[in-house]
Amino acid sequence: MPKRIAVTGSSGMVGTALTAHLRSRGDEVVRLVRRSPQAPDELEWDPPSRRLDPSTLAGVDAVVHLAGAGPSDHRWTPAYQRELLTSRVDGTTTVATALAELAAPVRLVSQSAIGFYGDRGEEVLTEQSGPGEGFVTEMVRAWEDSADPARAAGLSVAHPRTGLVMAATGGALERMTTLARLGINGPLGSGRQWWSWISLRDTVAALAHLVDHPDIRGPVNVVAPEPQRQRDVARALGHALHRPSVLPAPAFGVRLVLGGFADEVLTSKRVSPGRLLETGFTHQDTDLTQLLRAEVGS
Repeated sequence: MPKRIAVTGSSGMVGTALTAHLRSRGDEVVRLVRRSPQAPDELEWDPPSRRLDPSTLAGVDAVVHLAGAGPSDHRWTPAYQRELLTSRVDGTTTVATALAELAAPVRLVSQSAIGFYGDRGEEVLTEQSGPGEGFVTEMVRAWEDSADPARAAGLSVAHPRTGLVMAATGGALERMTTLARLGINGPLGSGRQWWSWISLRDTVAALAHLVDHPDIRGPVNVVAPEPQRQRDVARALGHALHRPSVLPAPAFGVRLVLGGFADEVLTSKRVSPGRLLETGFTHQDTDLTQLLRAEVGS
């Protein structure tokens, strides 16, 4: 049956696509916005002040919480690292607390990231793998822990640990495409690091899958079945754009340009989508070369 679903971060790349997908299948979507509502489908909240009236969510079957400062939007200065952390903790705490006070069986799908695992080389990572080390790992752990008020109230909570979303309209691929068109598309660092990627439409479908399966709780790796080494991603992108992919970017240069975000493109995370596959999810995009041709080839 159609559901009433609240979405935070609905104006972002994933949120926009998710909202359209849910509505296309007949669900009613309400969007939580950080300003006075200007449309019938908008509800106001104030995550920095941790304000969200629980009655605002009355009648909602599920909340998909995607809001948070964009990891690739700015250089990772100490100030922006604080913003990355606080935006995630404040937003998740606000939603989880409001749902706990609402005292209704609302499903919570609260965004997370494979950054939880840190730099793990060749190790195959499942949802049972432990955390890594460093700022990103600690941020993701705090992010997920911020949903504890909802868990303590007995609600069903899932954390989609999403990999690199490959879409030409945003995220890592948009930046990579810009550089590749300029002929800067070689290995980053060693190029041997594993990149666990996923298409935008599979990301959206996975989030909808989690909304529909409240029996799935805890972390869920939202990645494609076959991760790729970064140098192979660069080569496939070069083929899609008819550009060479030979000039390497040394690690120190990547860090100089990207700051702390460099760790996310230089580190290796070989992540398996075990729980998605076990619960009947089918990926539509499993061939990265074909996906890149479709996304950027034109």
